[in-house]
Amino acid sequence: MTESYAGLTQLGQHVTQPATPEAAKLERVPNPHQGADYVVRFTCPEFTSLCPLTGQPDFAHIVIDYIPGAWIVESKSLKLFLTSFRNHGAFHEACTMQIAQRIVDLLEPVWLRIGAYWYPRGGMPIDVFWQTGAPPAGAWIADQGVAPYRGRG
Repeated sequence: MTESYAGLTQLGQHVTQPATPEAAKLERVPNPHQGADYVVRFTCPEFTSLCPLTGQPDFAHIVIDYIPGAWIVESKSLKLFLTSFRNHGAFHEACTMQIAQRIVDLLEPVWLRIGAYWYPRGGMPIDVFWQTGAPPAGAWIADQGVAPYRGRG
């Protein structure tokens, strides 16, 4: 293992699922292309959490786009972090912003955008979008590619 990856504790290891998002450990590695405004995309089409009032499951398709600064997120730690919401009770807006803020706090990216496309609760989908600001001029930002909820029609 090279020096820059020596601090990783989850990649290549058997790791138990974190019980809560707060207990999940997000890890980072040095950006191999610092200074280049390239976009990294993570898509989680089967995200789950719980309604904080009813305990019923909520489902979302989450897309995270970011332009790295000095760091990139280690993907196994991100997967474990996202799955730690499975038994976490919070409203859609709170889950979405908690994910975005943890990544921003860890990486200090040049730019980050999250799109959380939640499936209907009470007959109405709730989609949540946030970004850190305008992306750098010249950066190619692809459409997130998630169609709005159309039910069975």
